[in-house]
Amino acid sequence: MKNSIVKYLMAGALLANVSCTSDFLDVDSRENVDAADAQTTYDPVMMVNGVYGELTEWDYAFSWLGVTEIISDNADKGSSPTDGGSDKLILDNLEHTAATGSIDAMWTRFYKTIGRANLAIQYTENYGLKDQNYKNRLIGEAKFLRALHYFWLVRMFGDVPIQDLVDSGSWITRRPKAEVYAYIEKDLLDAIQVLPNKSEYASADLGRATKGAAQGLLAKVYLYEEKWQLAYDMAGNVMTSGQYGLESDYAKIWRLDGENGIESLFEVQARGESVAHGVQQYSQTQGARGTGGWGWGFNVPSQNLLNAFNAAGDNIRRDATIIFRGETLYDGRVVPNTVENPMYNEKAYSSANLGDGEGDKNIRILRYSEVLLIRAEAATHIGADAATPLNLVRSRVNLAPISSPTKEQIWQERRLELAFEHDRWFDIVRTGQGQAAMTANGKVFVVGKHELFPIPNNQIIQTPTIGQNPNW
Repeated sequence: MKNSIVKYLMAGALLANVSCTSDFLDVDSRENVDAADAQTTYDPVMMVNGVYGELTEWDYAFSWLGVTEIISDNADKGSSPTDGGSDKLILDNLEHTAATGSIDAMWTRFYKTIGRANLAIQYTENYGLKDQNYKNRLIGEAKFLRALHYFWLVRMFGDVPIQDLVDSGSWITRRPKAEVYAYIEKDLLDAIQVLPNKSEYASADLGRATKGAAQGLLAKVYLYEEKWQLAYDMAGNVMTSGQYGLESDYAKIWRLDGENGIESLFEVQARGESVAHGVQQYSQTQGARGTGGWGWGFNVPSQNLLNAFNAAGDNIRRDATIIFRGETLYDGRVVPNTVENPMYNEKAYSSANLGDGEGDKNIRILRYSEVLLIRAEAATHIGADAATPLNLVRSRVNLAPISSPTKEQIWQERRLELAFEHDRWFDIVRTGQGQAAMTANGKVFVVGKHELFPIPNNQIIQTPTIGQNPNW
Protein backbone atom coordinates (compact mmCIF):
# COMPACT_ATOMS: atom_id res chain seq x y z
CA MET A 1 0.00 0.00 0.00
CA LYS A 2 1.04 3.59 -0.45
CA ASN A 3 1.25 4.28 3.26
CA SER A 4 0.52 2.77 6.62
CA ILE A 5 -2.61 4.87 7.15
CA VAL A 6 -4.33 3.26 4.19
CA LYS A 7 -3.09 -0.14 5.31
CA TYR A 8 -5.02 0.09 8.54
CA LEU A 9 -8.19 1.87 7.45
CA MET A 10 -10.25 -1.29 7.42
CA ALA A 11 -8.63 -2.65 10.55
CA GLY A 12 -9.26 0.67 12.23
CA ALA A 13 -12.99 0.26 11.70
CA LEU A 14 -12.90 -2.65 14.14
CA LEU A 15 -11.04 -0.88 16.90
CA ALA A 16 -12.47 0.14 20.23
CA ASN A 17 -13.48 3.69 20.95
CA VAL A 18 -14.84 5.17 24.13
CA SER A 19 -17.93 3.42 25.47
CA CYS A 20 -20.73 5.94 25.46
CA THR A 21 -23.46 6.40 27.97
CA SER A 22 -26.79 4.97 26.87
CA ASP A 23 -28.39 8.37 26.45
CA PHE A 24 -25.68 10.15 24.51
CA LEU A 25 -25.17 9.72 20.77
CA ASP A 26 -25.79 5.98 20.95
CA VAL A 27 -22.58 5.20 19.08
CA ASP A 28 -20.32 2.43 20.30
CA SER A 29 -17.08 2.63 18.40
CA ARG A 30 -16.10 -0.83 19.54
CA GLU A 31 -18.31 -1.89 16.65
CA ASN A 32 -17.36 -5.45 15.68
CA VAL A 33 -14.74 -6.15 18.32
CA ASP A 34 -16.06 -9.24 20.11
CA ALA A 35 -14.92 -12.25 22.12
CA ALA A 36 -12.99 -13.62 19.18
CA ASP A 37 -10.80 -10.54 19.29
CA ALA A 38 -10.19 -10.69 23.02
CA GLN A 39 -6.62 -12.00 22.64
CA THR A 40 -5.65 -9.35 20.09
CA THR A 41 -3.15 -6.75 21.24
CA TYR A 42 -3.68 -3.46 19.44
CA ASP A 43 -0.64 -1.33 18.87
CA PRO A 44 -1.25 2.39 19.55
CA VAL A 45 -0.61 3.23 15.90
CA MET A 46 -3.55 1.01 14.95
CA MET A 47 -5.76 2.94 17.33
CA VAL A 48 -4.69 6.26 15.79
CA ASN A 49 -5.14 4.86 12.28
CA GLY A 50 -8.69 3.97 13.27
CA VAL A 51 -9.34 7.69 13.80
CA TYR A 52 -8.05 8.52 10.32
CA GLY A 53 -10.21 5.69 9.01
CA GLU A 54 -13.41 7.42 10.08
CA LEU A 55 -12.77 10.08 7.44
CA THR A 56 -13.32 7.51 4.69
CA GLU A 57 -16.86 6.61 5.72
CA TRP A 58 -20.00 7.11 3.64
CA ASP A 59 -21.17 10.16 5.58
CA TYR A 60 -18.22 12.15 4.24
CA ALA A 61 -19.23 11.23 0.70
CA PHE A 62 -22.88 12.24 0.75
CA SER A 63 -24.15 13.82 3.96
CA TRP A 64 -21.08 16.07 4.08
CA LEU A 65 -21.80 17.27 0.54
CA GLY A 66 -25.30 18.24 1.60
CA VAL A 67 -24.40 20.31 4.66
CA THR A 68 -21.35 22.05 3.17
CA GLU A 69 -21.77 22.55 -0.58
CA ILE A 70 -25.29 21.72 -1.81
CA ILE A 71 -26.72 24.01 0.85
CA SER A 72 -24.57 26.92 -0.39
CA ASP A 73 -24.70 29.17 -3.42
CA ASN A 74 -21.83 27.23 -5.00
CA ALA A 75 -23.89 24.16 -5.80
CA ASP A 76 -27.27 22.73 -6.67
CA LYS A 77 -28.59 19.30 -5.78
CA GLY A 78 -28.10 17.96 -9.31
CA SER A 79 -28.99 14.39 -10.25
CA SER A 80 -32.48 13.97 -11.74
CA PRO A 81 -35.31 16.37 -10.94
CA THR A 82 -37.26 13.48 -9.40
CA ASP A 83 -34.36 12.31 -7.24
CA GLY A 84 -34.21 14.33 -4.03
CA GLY A 85 -31.18 12.43 -2.79
CA SER A 86 -32.92 11.67 0.50
CA ASP A 87 -32.61 15.19 1.94
CA LYS A 88 -30.35 16.92 -0.59
CA LEU A 89 -33.18 18.87 -2.24
CA ILE A 90 -34.37 19.94 1.20
CA LEU A 91 -30.90 21.25 2.04
CA ASP A 92 -30.57 22.90 -1.36
CA ASN A 93 -33.77 24.83 -0.67
CA LEU A 94 -32.81 25.70 2.93
CA GLU A 95 -35.85 23.75 4.11
CA HIS A 96 -33.92 21.46 6.45
CA THR A 97 -35.14 20.69 9.96
CA ALA A 98 -33.93 18.94 13.09
CA ALA A 99 -35.07 15.69 11.47
CA THR A 100 -32.88 16.08 8.36
CA GLY A 101 -30.81 12.94 8.00
CA SER A 102 -27.55 14.45 6.76
CA ILE A 103 -27.37 16.75 9.78
CA ASP A 104 -27.95 13.84 12.15
CA ALA A 105 -25.39 11.73 10.28
CA MET A 106 -22.62 14.31 10.61
CA TRP A 107 -23.37 15.02 14.28
CA THR A 108 -23.07 11.31 15.01
CA ARG A 109 -20.02 10.77 12.80
CA PHE A 110 -18.16 13.71 14.31
CA TYR A 111 -18.70 12.46 17.84
CA LYS A 112 -17.85 8.91 16.89
CA THR A 113 -14.54 10.10 15.44
CA ILE A 114 -13.87 12.23 18.51
CA GLY A 115 -14.59 9.19 20.67
CA ARG A 116 -12.02 7.20 18.75
CA ALA A 117 -9.49 9.99 19.17
CA ASN A 118 -10.16 10.10 22.92
CA LEU A 119 -9.56 6.40 23.28
CA ALA A 120 -6.49 6.47 21.03
CA ILE A 121 -4.97 9.18 23.23
CA GLN A 122 -5.77 7.33 26.45
CA TYR A 123 -4.58 3.99 25.05
CA THR A 124 -1.31 5.46 23.79
CA GLU A 125 -0.64 7.26 27.06
CA ASN A 126 -1.04 4.02 29.05
CA TYR A 127 0.46 1.51 26.61
CA GLY A 128 4.03 1.76 27.88
CA LEU A 129 5.80 2.93 24.74
CA LYS A 130 9.50 3.48 25.45
CA ASP A 131 10.08 5.88 22.57
CA GLN A 132 8.76 9.13 24.01
CA ASN A 133 8.95 11.04 20.72
CA TYR A 134 6.95 8.35 18.95
CA LYS A 135 4.41 8.26 21.76
CA ASN A 136 4.02 12.04 21.70
CA ARG A 137 3.68 12.05 17.93
CA LEU A 138 0.83 9.54 17.97
CA ILE A 139 -0.96 11.53 20.67
CA GLY A 140 -0.37 14.69 18.63
CA GLU A 141 -1.94 13.11 15.55
CA ALA A 142 -5.02 12.10 17.53
CA LYS A 143 -5.31 15.58 19.04
CA PHE A 144 -5.12 17.14 15.59
CA LEU A 145 -7.92 14.90 14.35
CA ARG A 146 -9.99 15.58 17.46
CA ALA A 147 -9.52 19.32 17.01
CA LEU A 148 -10.51 19.09 13.35
CA HIS A 149 -13.79 17.43 14.24
CA TYR A 150 -14.62 19.80 17.07
CA PHE A 151 -13.96 22.65 14.64
CA TRP A 152 -16.42 21.15 12.17
CA LEU A 153 -18.93 20.67 15.00
CA VAL A 154 -18.70 24.21 16.36
CA ARG A 155 -19.02 25.69 12.87
CA MET A 156 -22.22 23.75 12.27
CA PHE A 157 -23.90 23.82 15.68
CA GLY A 158 -22.30 26.52 17.84
CA ASP A 159 -22.43 25.40 21.49
CA VAL A 160 -21.75 21.65 21.64
CA PRO A 161 -20.89 19.03 24.25
CA ILE A 162 -17.23 18.19 24.87
CA GLN A 163 -16.73 14.47 25.32
CA ASP A 164 -14.68 13.69 28.41
CA LEU A 165 -13.38 10.23 29.21
CA VAL A 166 -13.55 10.88 32.95
CA ASP A 167 -16.69 12.98 33.48
CA SER A 168 -19.41 11.28 31.46
CA GLY A 169 -21.97 13.74 32.78
CA SER A 170 -20.29 16.54 30.85
CA TRP A 171 -21.15 14.79 27.58
CA ILE A 172 -24.78 15.81 27.73
CA THR A 173 -24.15 19.47 28.50
CA ARG A 174 -23.51 21.88 25.66
CA ARG A 175 -20.49 24.08 26.25
CA PRO A 176 -20.40 27.69 25.03
CA LYS A 177 -18.67 27.87 21.69
CA ALA A 178 -15.88 29.97 23.23
CA GLU A 179 -15.04 27.01 25.48
CA VAL A 180 -15.13 24.65 22.52
CA TYR A 181 -12.78 26.90 20.58
CA ALA A 182 -10.45 27.06 23.59
CA TYR A 183 -10.44 23.25 23.69
CA ILE A 184 -9.60 23.14 19.97
CA GLU A 185 -6.82 25.68 20.41
CA LYS A 186 -5.23 23.66 23.21
CA ASP A 187 -5.31 20.44 21.19
CA LEU A 188 -3.66 22.14 18.24
CA LEU A 189 -1.06 23.95 20.32
CA ASP A 190 -0.20 20.61 21.95
CA ALA A 191 0.01 18.97 18.53
CA ILE A 192 2.29 21.69 17.14
CA GLN A 193 4.78 20.97 19.92
CA VAL A 194 5.17 17.27 19.09
CA LEU A 195 4.29 16.68 15.43
CA PRO A 196 7.07 16.43 12.85
CA ASN A 197 7.37 18.64 9.83
CA LYS A 198 6.01 17.17 6.62
CA SER A 199 9.53 16.51 5.30
CA GLU A 200 10.49 14.61 8.45
CA TYR A 201 8.04 11.75 7.97
CA ALA A 202 9.12 8.51 6.34
CA SER A 203 7.50 7.85 2.95
CA ALA A 204 5.36 5.09 4.50
CA ASP A 205 3.80 7.71 6.78
CA LEU A 206 2.98 10.22 4.07
CA GLY A 207 -0.38 11.84 4.82
CA ARG A 208 -0.20 11.81 8.61
CA ALA A 209 -0.92 14.99 10.52
CA THR A 210 2.10 17.29 10.61
CA LYS A 211 3.21 20.36 12.48
CA GLY A 212 2.26 22.46 9.45
CA ALA A 213 -1.20 20.90 9.30
CA ALA A 214 -1.79 21.79 12.96
CA GLN A 215 -0.48 25.31 12.42
CA GLY A 216 -2.62 25.79 9.33
CA LEU A 217 -5.75 24.53 11.05
CA LEU A 218 -5.06 26.72 14.07
CA ALA A 219 -4.70 29.76 11.79
CA LYS A 220 -8.11 28.90 10.35
CA VAL A 221 -9.60 28.47 13.83
CA TYR A 222 -8.25 31.88 14.84
CA LEU A 223 -9.80 33.34 11.67
CA TYR A 224 -13.22 32.01 12.63
CA GLU A 225 -12.76 33.42 16.13
CA GLU A 226 -11.74 36.79 14.64
CA LYS A 227 -8.44 36.65 16.49
CA TRP A 228 -6.83 38.51 13.63
CA GLN A 229 -3.29 38.95 14.93
CA LEU A 230 -3.06 35.32 16.00
CA ALA A 231 -4.43 34.15 12.65
CA TYR A 232 -1.95 36.37 10.82
CA ASP A 233 1.00 35.15 12.89
CA MET A 234 0.09 31.46 12.73
CA ALA A 235 -0.38 31.59 8.96
CA GLY A 236 3.02 33.25 8.84
CA ASN A 237 4.54 30.30 10.70
CA VAL A 238 3.38 27.99 7.93
CA MET A 239 4.64 30.37 5.24
CA THR A 240 8.15 30.59 6.73
CA SER A 241 8.46 26.88 7.53
CA GLY A 242 9.99 25.99 4.17
CA GLN A 243 7.65 23.01 3.91
CA TYR A 244 5.02 24.33 1.51
CA GLY A 245 4.43 26.30 -1.66
CA LEU A 246 1.90 26.77 -4.42
CA GLU A 247 1.53 24.10 -7.07
CA SER A 248 2.27 25.93 -10.33
CA ASP A 249 -0.65 24.31 -12.17
CA TYR A 250 -3.91 24.82 -10.28
CA ALA A 251 -5.64 21.96 -12.12
CA LYS A 252 -2.95 19.46 -11.09
CA ILE A 253 -3.84 19.71 -7.40
CA TRP A 254 -6.82 17.33 -7.75
CA ARG A 255 -5.14 14.78 -9.97
CA LEU A 256 -3.13 11.72 -9.01
CA ASP A 257 0.19 13.48 -9.42
CA GLY A 258 -1.02 16.32 -7.21
CA GLU A 259 -1.78 14.17 -4.15
CA ASN A 260 0.27 15.04 -1.07
CA GLY A 261 2.08 17.63 -3.16
CA ILE A 262 3.87 20.81 -2.19
CA GLU A 263 0.57 22.57 -1.51
CA SER A 264 -0.93 19.88 0.71
CA LEU A 265 -1.14 20.51 4.45
CA PHE A 266 -3.64 17.73 5.10
CA GLU A 267 -5.72 15.41 2.99
CA VAL A 268 -7.64 12.18 3.51
CA GLN A 269 -5.58 9.28 2.20
CA ALA A 270 -7.53 7.02 -0.12
CA ARG A 271 -5.26 5.59 -2.78
CA GLY A 272 -3.09 2.49 -2.57
CA GLU A 273 -1.25 0.16 -4.91
CA SER A 274 -4.08 -2.35 -4.47
CA VAL A 275 -7.78 -1.76 -3.97
CA ALA A 276 -8.27 0.07 -0.68
CA HIS A 277 -11.26 1.20 1.34
CA GLY A 278 -10.89 4.74 0.04
CA VAL A 279 -13.50 7.39 0.66
CA GLN A 280 -16.78 5.59 0.15
CA GLN A 281 -18.48 6.82 -3.02
CA TYR A 282 -17.15 10.39 -2.83
CA SER A 283 -16.40 10.45 -6.56
CA GLN A 284 -19.32 8.19 -7.48
CA THR A 285 -22.00 10.41 -5.94
CA GLN A 286 -20.65 13.44 -7.85
CA GLY A 287 -19.82 11.78 -11.16
CA ALA A 288 -21.64 12.71 -14.39
CA ARG A 289 -25.09 11.10 -14.50
CA GLY A 290 -26.95 9.60 -17.44
CA THR A 291 -26.02 7.95 -20.71
CA GLY A 292 -22.26 7.92 -21.01
CA GLY A 293 -21.82 9.10 -17.45
CA TRP A 294 -20.22 7.40 -14.47
CA GLY A 295 -22.00 8.57 -11.32
CA TRP A 296 -25.04 9.81 -9.49
CA GLY A 297 -24.74 13.44 -10.56
CA PHE A 298 -25.17 15.18 -7.19
CA ASN A 299 -23.53 18.41 -5.98
CA VAL A 300 -23.35 20.18 -9.33
CA PRO A 301 -21.92 23.68 -9.83
CA SER A 302 -24.56 26.40 -9.72
CA GLN A 303 -25.05 29.03 -12.39
CA ASN A 304 -24.28 31.49 -9.60
CA LEU A 305 -20.77 30.02 -9.20
CA LEU A 306 -20.20 29.90 -12.95
CA ASN A 307 -21.20 33.55 -13.19
CA ALA A 308 -18.73 34.42 -10.42
CA PHE A 309 -15.86 32.74 -12.28
CA ASN A 310 -16.79 34.45 -15.53
CA ALA A 311 -17.22 37.88 -13.94
CA ALA A 312 -13.71 37.60 -12.48
CA GLY A 313 -12.23 36.44 -15.80
CA ASP A 314 -11.07 33.38 -13.86
CA ASN A 315 -10.96 30.81 -16.63
CA ILE A 316 -8.18 28.68 -15.15
CA ARG A 317 -9.94 27.90 -11.86
CA ARG A 318 -13.32 27.69 -13.58
CA ASP A 319 -12.13 25.02 -15.97
CA ALA A 320 -10.30 23.09 -13.23
CA THR A 321 -13.37 23.17 -10.97
CA ILE A 322 -16.23 22.53 -13.41
CA ILE A 323 -16.78 19.65 -15.81
CA PHE A 324 -18.91 20.91 -18.70
CA ARG A 325 -21.21 18.67 -20.68
CA GLY A 326 -19.57 17.97 -24.04
CA GLU A 327 -15.99 18.76 -23.01
CA THR A 328 -12.95 16.49 -23.28
CA LEU A 329 -11.28 16.06 -19.90
CA TYR A 330 -7.53 16.22 -19.27
CA ASP A 331 -7.21 12.43 -19.51
CA GLY A 332 -8.96 12.28 -22.87
CA ARG A 333 -12.36 11.19 -21.58
CA VAL A 334 -15.20 12.80 -23.50
CA VAL A 335 -18.18 13.96 -21.46
CA PRO A 336 -21.05 13.20 -23.85
CA ASN A 337 -23.90 15.58 -24.45
CA THR A 338 -26.21 12.83 -23.23
CA VAL A 339 -25.32 13.30 -19.53
CA GLU A 340 -28.14 14.74 -17.49
CA ASN A 341 -26.67 17.91 -15.98
CA PRO A 342 -24.77 20.67 -17.80
CA MET A 343 -22.03 20.86 -15.14
CA TYR A 344 -20.32 18.60 -12.58
CA ASN A 345 -17.66 18.95 -9.88
CA GLU A 346 -14.25 18.28 -11.44
CA LYS A 347 -12.46 18.37 -8.07
CA ALA A 348 -14.24 15.10 -7.23
CA TYR A 349 -13.35 13.45 -10.56
CA SER A 350 -11.20 10.32 -10.45
CA SER A 351 -9.68 9.37 -13.78
CA ALA A 352 -8.94 5.76 -12.91
CA ASN A 353 -11.69 4.99 -10.42
CA LEU A 354 -14.58 6.82 -12.08
CA GLY A 355 -17.83 5.63 -10.52
CA ASP A 356 -16.51 2.80 -8.38
CA GLY A 357 -17.95 2.71 -4.88
CA GLU A 358 -14.57 2.34 -3.17
CA GLY A 359 -12.94 5.66 -3.93
CA ASP A 360 -9.28 6.07 -4.82
CA LYS A 361 -9.10 9.85 -4.62
CA ASN A 362 -7.49 11.75 -1.76
CA ILE A 363 -9.76 14.46 -0.39
CA ARG A 364 -7.98 17.76 0.16
CA ILE A 365 -8.80 19.23 3.58
CA LEU A 366 -6.29 22.06 3.97
CA ARG A 367 -4.06 23.67 1.34
CA TYR A 368 -1.27 26.24 1.35
CA SER A 369 -3.27 28.65 -0.79
CA GLU A 370 -5.87 28.85 1.98
CA VAL A 371 -3.13 29.70 4.46
CA LEU A 372 -2.16 32.61 2.20
CA LEU A 373 -5.78 33.78 2.07
CA ILE A 374 -6.09 33.51 5.86
CA ARG A 375 -2.99 35.67 6.17
CA ALA A 376 -4.42 38.19 3.69
CA GLU A 377 -7.82 38.43 5.39
CA ALA A 378 -6.31 38.78 8.85
CA ALA A 379 -3.97 41.46 7.51
CA THR A 380 -6.88 43.69 6.50
CA HIS A 381 -7.95 43.85 10.15
CA ILE A 382 -4.56 44.69 11.67
CA GLY A 383 -3.19 47.08 9.06
CA ALA A 384 -0.63 44.63 7.69
CA ASP A 385 0.28 43.63 4.13
CA ALA A 386 -2.67 41.79 2.60
CA ALA A 387 -1.65 42.28 -1.02
CA THR A 388 1.41 40.01 -1.07
CA PRO A 389 -0.26 36.76 0.08
CA LEU A 390 -3.43 37.47 -1.91
CA ASN A 391 -1.56 38.18 -5.12
CA LEU A 392 0.49 35.00 -4.83
CA VAL A 393 -2.81 33.14 -5.14
CA ARG A 394 -4.08 35.35 -7.95
CA SER A 395 -0.90 35.31 -10.01
CA ARG A 396 -0.94 31.53 -10.18
CA VAL A 397 -4.14 31.72 -12.22
CA ASN A 398 -3.04 34.73 -14.27
CA LEU A 399 -5.25 37.29 -12.55
CA ALA A 400 -4.08 40.87 -12.16
CA PRO A 401 -2.70 41.88 -8.76
CA ILE A 402 -4.76 43.99 -6.36
CA SER A 403 -2.68 46.69 -4.70
CA SER A 404 -4.89 47.38 -1.68
CA PRO A 405 -7.31 44.46 -1.30
CA THR A 406 -10.45 44.77 0.76
CA LYS A 407 -11.81 41.96 2.87
CA GLU A 408 -14.68 41.62 0.40
CA GLN A 409 -12.21 40.99 -2.42
CA ILE A 410 -10.45 38.38 -0.32
CA TRP A 411 -13.77 36.69 0.48
CA GLN A 412 -14.44 36.48 -3.26
CA GLU A 413 -10.97 35.05 -3.80
CA ARG A 414 -11.70 32.38 -1.20
CA ARG A 415 -14.87 31.45 -3.05
CA LEU A 416 -13.14 30.98 -6.39
CA GLU A 417 -10.01 29.33 -5.00
CA LEU A 418 -11.76 26.95 -2.59
CA ALA A 419 -14.97 26.12 -4.47
CA PHE A 420 -16.20 22.59 -3.63
CA GLU A 421 -13.71 22.23 -0.77
CA HIS A 422 -16.49 22.28 1.85
CA ASP A 423 -16.01 25.80 3.20
CA ARG A 424 -18.33 28.08 1.23
CA TRP A 425 -21.41 27.82 3.49
CA PHE A 426 -19.38 28.52 6.61
CA ASP A 427 -17.59 31.40 4.93
CA ILE A 428 -20.79 33.22 4.02
CA VAL A 429 -22.14 32.64 7.52
CA ARG A 430 -19.04 33.82 9.41
CA THR A 431 -18.67 36.93 7.22
CA GLY A 432 -22.33 37.95 7.50
CA GLN A 433 -22.99 37.35 3.81
CA GLY A 434 -25.52 34.56 4.34
CA GLN A 435 -28.73 36.40 3.58
CA ALA A 436 -27.39 38.44 0.66
CA ALA A 437 -25.58 35.51 -0.94
CA MET A 438 -28.50 33.13 -0.70
CA THR A 439 -31.03 35.73 -1.80
CA ALA A 440 -28.91 36.28 -4.91
CA ASN A 441 -29.08 32.52 -5.41
CA GLY A 442 -32.89 32.50 -5.12
CA LYS A 443 -33.03 30.99 -1.60
CA VAL A 444 -34.48 32.32 1.65
CA PHE A 445 -31.86 32.65 4.41
CA VAL A 446 -33.46 33.51 7.75
CA VAL A 447 -31.21 35.70 9.86
CA GLY A 448 -31.10 34.42 13.43
CA LYS A 449 -31.82 30.87 12.33
CA HIS A 450 -29.77 29.62 9.42
CA GLU A 451 -26.40 30.65 10.84
CA LEU A 452 -26.49 27.37 12.79
CA PHE A 453 -27.81 23.92 12.05
CA PRO A 454 -30.42 22.43 14.38
CA ILE A 455 -29.39 19.92 17.01
CA PRO A 456 -30.71 16.61 15.62
CA ASN A 457 -34.04 15.42 16.96
CA ASN A 458 -32.60 12.00 17.75
CA GLN A 459 -30.11 13.61 20.13
CA ILE A 460 -32.76 15.77 21.83
CA ILE A 461 -34.97 12.72 22.33
CA GLN A 462 -32.08 10.92 24.05
CA THR A 463 -30.94 13.96 26.06
CA PRO A 464 -33.74 16.54 26.31
CA THR A 465 -31.66 18.85 28.48
CA ILE A 466 -29.25 19.46 25.62
CA GLY A 467 -31.60 22.10 24.18
CA GLN A 468 -32.11 23.38 20.65
CA ASN A 469 -30.56 26.20 18.65
CA PRO A 470 -32.54 29.43 18.18
CA ASN A 471 -35.63 29.35 15.95
CA TRP A 472 -35.43 25.64 15.25
